[in-house]
Amino acid sequence: MKYQEIIQQINNNIYHPIYFLTGEENYYIDKISDYFSKNILKAEEKEFNQIVLYGKDTDVSSVISEAKQFPFGSDYRIVILKEAQDIKKIEDLEVYLDNPLSSTILVVCYKYKKIDKRKSFGKNLSKKCILFESKKLYENQIPAWIKNKVKEYKLSIDNESANILTQYLGSNLSKINNEISKLIVNLKKGDQITPKIIEDNIGISKDYNVFEFQNALGVK
Repeated sequence: MKYQEIIQQINNNIYHPIYFLTGEENYYIDKISDYFSKNILKAEEKEFNQIVLYGKDTDVSSVISEAKQFPFGSDYRIVILKEAQDIKKIEDLEVYLDNPLSSTILVVCYKYKKIDKRKSFGKNLSKKCILFESKKLYENQIPAWIKNKVKEYKLSIDNESANILTQYLGSNLSKINNEISKLIVNLKKGDQITPKIIEDNIGISKDYNVFEFQNALGVK
């Protein structure tokens, strides 16, 4: 399932017992888990019905134990396992895949690497839960991603500015998103992000980047 499909289902109050979020790009994994955290339960329901666990500090049996508890004063209980790549024997979760509790929404955030789909656990993930794979974007895909992200804020960005951000920030979407957030603080809807705005707000100079270097070489 794709990112927007998961978000749309949440907005339509369509939930599944288990979401397994995995992949090398952590940006969308964090976005989805945060969306579950903020948009399912009311504030007064969260104290007893929403729990966050971390892979280094827990084990699979504890995760299953939390997932098997019934909600209190709410229709759902949310269990979010962050940094699941650090938990030992993640494949032991398979026993819960076979018989999940319908009133629990278990969100597993397995970052920075992929599950081996050749093994039993990997094969069963896509069959028995919602599996989301967050793939790393290639660098040549980043300028278009930046443009789409800026568009979400009702702003625009020119090609040179998108390329400058890509050159200096690489393909880490979380880092890029943070820098875009800095850029838009003093802008209003309809404004365009330019190299001057980038230089003034995050210190990347339009005069000292790989594109200007290439131009300088061209004119010798």
